[in-house]
Amino acid sequence: MSSRRGANGNGQHTNDPDDTFDNDSSTAMSLDESSIQLNATAASHNISVDMTGTSFSRRGGGSYGGGRRSNASGLASPAFSPFGGTDNSTSMSISGMDNTPSSHQMMTRGNAMNGGQQHNSNDINFGPNKSSDSHGPSLGKPPLNFNAQLGNNGKKMLQVKTDDPSTTANTTSATRWNNSDWDLNQARTQLRRASRECSRRGLKLASRWASEQLMGLAASSSPSASTIADDNISLLPEERCQPNDVELYAISLFDLGEYSRAAHVLSSSSTSNESSSFSDGSLGQIQPPRDDLTSLGLYLRAFSLYLDGERRKEEQVTELRDPLERTKLVNSNLPQLEADLHRSNELGELDAFGLYVYGVVLKELRGAKRAPSGDQRHKTNHEFNQTVDARTDESVGDAAHVILIRSILKYPFNWSAWLDLGELCVVDSSIDKEVEELLLPISDHWMYHFFCVHVFIEEKANENAIAIIEKLANGQVSENEGGQQPGLFIQSAYLQSQLAMAYYDIRDYDSAHDHFLALAEREPYRLDNMDAFSNVLYVKDQKVALSHLAHRSVTVDKYRPETCIVVGNYYSSKGRHEKAVQYFQRALKLDRSYLSAWTLLGHEYIEMKNTAAAIEAYRRAVDISDREYRAWYGLGQTYEIMNMLLHALFYFRKAAALHPHDARMWCAIGGCLLGLDRRSDAEKSYERAVSLGDGEGIATRKLAELYREDGDEEKAAKCYLRHLELRYQSQLAVPFAGDSADSSPEAFENVVNHVRVDEPEAEALLYLAYYYRDNFEYDAAILCATRLEDYPGPEKEQGKGLLRDIRSRMDHKAKGKAKKSTVKFVIDCAAPVDDKVLDIASFEKYLNERIKVGDGKTGNLAQCGVVITRDRTKITVASPQDLGFSKRQLKYLSKRYLKKQQLRDYLRVIAKSKNSYELKYYQITAGDDEEAEE
Repeated sequence: MSSRRGANGNGQHTNDPDDTFDNDSSTAMSLDESSIQLNATAASHNISVDMTGTSFSRRGGGSYGGGRRSNASGLASPAFSPFGGTDNSTSMSISGMDNTPSSHQMMTRGNAMNGGQQHNSNDINFGPNKSSDSHGPSLGKPPLNFNAQLGNNGKKMLQVKTDDPSTTANTTSATRWNNSDWDLNQARTQLRRASRECSRRGLKLASRWASEQLMGLAASSSPSASTIADDNISLLPEERCQPNDVELYAISLFDLGEYSRAAHVLSSSSTSNESSSFSDGSLGQIQPPRDDLTSLGLYLRAFSLYLDGERRKEEQVTELRDPLERTKLVNSNLPQLEADLHRSNELGELDAFGLYVYGVVLKELRGAKRAPSGDQRHKTNHEFNQTVDARTDESVGDAAHVILIRSILKYPFNWSAWLDLGELCVVDSSIDKEVEELLLPISDHWMYHFFCVHVFIEEKANENAIAIIEKLANGQVSENEGGQQPGLFIQSAYLQSQLAMAYYDIRDYDSAHDHFLALAEREPYRLDNMDAFSNVLYVKDQKVALSHLAHRSVTVDKYRPETCIVVGNYYSSKGRHEKAVQYFQRALKLDRSYLSAWTLLGHEYIEMKNTAAAIEAYRRAVDISDREYRAWYGLGQTYEIMNMLLHALFYFRKAAALHPHDARMWCAIGGCLLGLDRRSDAEKSYERAVSLGDGEGIATRKLAELYREDGDEEKAAKCYLRHLELRYQSQLAVPFAGDSADSSPEAFENVVNHVRVDEPEAEALLYLAYYYRDNFEYDAAILCATRLEDYPGPEKEQGKGLLRDIRSRMDHKAKGKAKKSTVKFVIDCAAPVDDKVLDIASFEKYLNERIKVGDGKTGNLAQCGVVITRDRTKITVASPQDLGFSKRQLKYLSKRYLKKQQLRDYLRVIAKSKNSYELKYYQITAGDDEEAEE
């Protein structure tokens, strides 16, 4: 069926992305970002009201979209779960991110499509609440100490030691979040208020997230619970704050996108300064905040200044052509914002949202580093940056993560604050321990669990993320009540999307496909994460489904970056790589920091053999995020194509350091090392790939070849058997939980009989058949040789010949015949050797290389028991009598050797006796007839 056809079955032509975009000239763009101009539509995507939330979600989402072309096959080994038993005290820790499950544990899921990790996609139910007798997988102690227990009453609170007294106060006040179990009605009320409050403050993404979780809550027993707020829950200070007249005016300006005007209204003004600046056509620096502002006004002024600076920075970026200059641009309002917010923070005027903006400003200025103190805050922007770079003592001043945590402890329902804190944790792992300790007062809250899901997925600790998602959705076993506590967010679309992303990142494409498909059916107008869904469809080669997804995405919003990725994948699946490049470039036009688009663009340039452009695209990706292992891996592949193996090895090692549990990384490293003649190091890399579950069989085949060259037949046979086992596991729709083929005869027979035989598998079966025959394991040898009868290649005939030989040997063994004596054949070379006409050592070497025995191949003398020896004038060939060695072969090879040495006209081979030949000169002078040659 043509992918241009619809799925209605009647041959009617449905709308297709080809028809929508083929005549669209706006897609013609070059790789150089200087040619990309932001139009009004693009600006609406880049300049969002919730700027920090938007940029971080782009970076977070984009990190999963770059791996759809690396290899369709994944990693597989017998099923194994890192979670043993059941325990109510499940703990989690972001500081232990490096203590993720072992390499074997992380890659121990079979997969029917690709050999990747296989999880039961029905483990987490995003539908009606599961009953207490559910047979879903019970989770025990995860491998990390997460310090988060669901519904842990009476938890001892940790008083965090800090130099800031306000932090201690916040820690104490945060105990109110741990005073009760997870209550459905309370969570509903808190989320409804959070949605309204974040919307009122212009945090649209945070408001949408809260509303999305509100829709994902389980159904309440009270029919009015979803519409009537619980009056028993007191309002937070942030929710009680009401704007004054000036602030109401500023809010209206803020909603219209007039950020600088809103900030000016909320700032104290000097008439003389304003008139002088207006007369010369320039705008002076915005004054400090008004004295009569509430905490809401302080927040609104700071956020308006921040967004105004971001907008101006975007405008400057589009006007610069030099990429290096573009990377140096910063928000010009940040120094003034930091000074104003620091002053307000010292006076205690900032509420949770004001602290959030202060944390964002600090994060943009210096990441997790602490701010300088004293008069350094009042220097110019250039002097300020120089001071920060030269500063060595960072123990003084505010740190972004500490300020963000203070904001969260005051008001934990601002999802944007959690996202920015998560970004700091991902970028700088050294703060993980401190963040974990500071968040201990709120570690029982379900918002903290959402945060851990996000951080774990960003850190590629997907097993842990899946475990927490199950607790949020399905609940946990309660020791106090002796039953199953129902989950709160059993219908959360966000959790289902995160679950799909987790499965996608561990390359369990079947489970990811199921969750993405369910998500698309629930929300057909949803575009978030649909770019990753298109990657899954691309890998699974579902072109019709990918075409439908592309058409639907174009219908929803033609100018969303996710839509451009989907359409680009669609064209790539059809082999129209130039068209795919256009759409990936369009995604970058809409969002310059879209990590997935840069990585996929590099993949397309590789397909087009444009290595220079591919390198440029991959480098842009790692410039955005140096944790994008797919871009590092793409750089390694590109340099490997260019035969620059040292460069390729460097980039492959960078990818392996970021994704150490992926066997593909170690296979790539092994290939480079082998190309650099570092054989022992290559073997170690391949061995590590095998230990991680080499579902594609690359490492097992390479190792087997290396062991064969070394003469280690036993290790080579084990590698070939492991290859067959891994390929068999990759075919299964469920995890393989049986014994290994090396330890169980039944498992060996099952693997050999059911593995799909392609060229690599045929090579493995043939080698194993010979190996088992030579080791007198005739049953295993017959099993392997029989499977070759179904393969159409040359191995089929070799397998048949091997079967005849094995049956012949088995017949001799069954009849109990004694082993016959050795038969010796002698070639007497006395005459030419004495005359120094023939080199007997060279003649012996020639016979060793050319004699065919056993299966009719050379090089089998030792395996068949044939021994060639020589003395000064004679060559002796000793062969087992039951081998049926032919004496005529010696005569034929002797003539061939004489001809090769140009002695055929002078020497002849005559039969001296039944088992011997002699090399004699022709009788030139005598007219007698030649003696009969046998």
